[in-house]
Amino acid sequence: MILGRVLRGAVWAAVFGGLAGGALAHDDPRPPIGDAVAELPLFDAHIHYKEPAWEAYSPADIIGLMDQSGVAMGLVSSTPDEGTIRLFEYAPKRVVPELRPYHADFGSSNWHEFEGMTAYLEKRLNAHPHQGIGEFHIRNRRMFDKEMFREIVAMARARDIYLHVHSGAAPVEWLYDLDPEVKIIWAHAGLGEPAAKVYRVMKRNPNLLADTSLREGAILGSDGELDETWAKIIFEFQDRLMVGSDTWVNSQWDRYGPIMDQNRLWLSKLPREVAEKIAYRNAERVFGRKVTMDLIGER
Repeated sequence: MILGRVLRGAVWAAVFGGLAGGALAHDDPRPPIGDAVAELPLFDAHIHYKEPAWEAYSPADIIGLMDQSGVAMGLVSSTPDEGTIRLFEYAPKRVVPELRPYHADFGSSNWHEFEGMTAYLEKRLNAHPHQGIGEFHIRNRRMFDKEMFREIVAMARARDIYLHVHSGAAPVEWLYDLDPEVKIIWAHAGLGEPAAKVYRVMKRNPNLLADTSLREGAILGSDGELDETWAKIIFEFQDRLMVGSDTWVNSQWDRYGPIMDQNRLWLSKLPREVAEKIAYRNAERVFGRKVTMDLIGER
């Protein structure tokens, strides 16, 4: 375990060397954290432990991958929810569980059609300590089911937990129209939406949080520096962002280390205080957990 951490640290140093000292795409005078980003624990705000991964990766394997990447804790949802509970029961110190609606034949495109959905969610929320509902997709206007979502929002509000929403901008705005006080984490920071639109949506909705999973390639430009618009998002909304991996298929677990290395690479461009917020401190505040490197190797 310790050897894995040492090797990972050596990789970070090799990757970041010569890159982290470049000019910052903003006017913050503080120097970037650079290689010292390797010292930060990460909170992975977008993990799935779906059924196809259960045979390929045991819970011990998953926690081992997190250890090797310095991921102290993660927000986990799964298809079906049993995957999340397996991982949580194996390593309760490392997992913040959230309830994904998908199960049986109801997935990302048709989950809203399951007639007993709200009863299913209520039952699972009563049985397990989920701290969110999601990640779920709202793909098109046919999925804008006001009656169902009013019930889901009411469940979340009653428990003071988040909705983790994979959608474009319009569904997020629609959910706030249903209830301006609903707590939302925008999955992938609105994957598919241009950075300028992400900025506008987050500006209009000051309580909106976002995870940046699958956005790593956009955040860093081809020159290895922060994209200008993403830099604006990161610095203005630094208290509302969290990194993530999105292990939606086994190939994402296969390359979990490089994915988290890429997150550290763009974090290395930020001043320490900003990098720490996005790496783990925002998650500490949001989920009421203490996230430290001391969790590595623990369950």
